[in-house]
Amino acid sequence: MFKQLFIWTIGAFILLQAIQIDIPKPPKTIDPSLALHAPKEIDSMLKTSCYDCHSYKTKMPWYGYISPMSLEVKSHIKEGRQALNFQEWGHYDESKKQKVYKGIVKTINFSMPMPMYLTIHEKAKLTQKQRNQIKAWAKSHIKEEEY
Repeated sequence: MFKQLFIWTIGAFILLQAIQIDIPKPPKTIDPSLALHAPKEIDSMLKTSCYDCHSYKTKMPWYGYISPMSLEVKSHIKEGRQALNFQEWGHYDESKKQKVYKGIVKTINFSMPMPMYLTIHEKAKLTQKQRNQIKAWAKSHIKEEEY
């Protein structure tokens, strides 16, 4: 009984490897002038804590290639890039940029970077002071009075 369960489990695991989510490949050439240009300190924090999901500079972890974890990892990257790609900033119109700034203000203290991501990526953790700095920077770019 245990042997059959083990064989079925291994078989299911192997079959899961056939299911993959494709994340968009970066363009062959990336124009650096299109990237977000933030103050050095903010830029450094964003690169450390956000770029894995919100840029083409994803550092894929080893478990990002093995299902079922790869499904979760790649879907977060795909969704993250669709919502915001810091390397495509120059392609965004002012409305999209304002939406992003407002989104940063709303999410930086609670849900970004994602808690699940932070359990494995210690270096991506932001202190409250860093979160406040990013929030103040984003707020300073919001053109409407309400945020």
